[in-house]
Amino acid sequence: MSDLTPIQKEIASALEQLKEKSLITEAVLAKKVREKAKIQGKNKAGICLKDLEACIEYLAETNQLNFSLHLNAANNILIKKEKTFRLLENDAKKRRQSSEKSISVLTNGDLKEKGTSKAHSGKAARKRTDRKKLNYRTLEDFE
Repeated sequence: MSDLTPIQKEIASALEQLKEKSLITEAVLAKKVREKAKIQGKNKAGICLKDLEACIEYLAETNQLNFSLHLNAANNILIKKEKTFRLLENDAKKRRQSSEKSISVLTNGDLKEKGTSKAHSGKAARKRTDRKKLNYRTLEDFE
């Protein structure tokens, strides 16, 4: 796994865990990756096709796990367990890559940010109770 990026390593290990299934959808795989990597947020994020193809090739070479990639009408990736590994055809690959521009995908940056969320990255959150309270008994401040 030395030639894989961190997100590709997570995808490959998730595929190894799901190897008993004959059909794995992109949503199930992405959920498993989020659980393993403890990524909060990005619940609707998918898997990048380039990362998935690298993982499929790696698993076919090393672990003898052969998966084939298919694309359904909604441009969702389906991963089937077969005798030989097979990647997407060129037209399906172009369709998927153009649809990836409009969806969010899991990236290496998500693994680095897994401990922090966007709400805590900037200023500290200000609560309503932190506001200055008006004392109604002393109105000298307003006279």
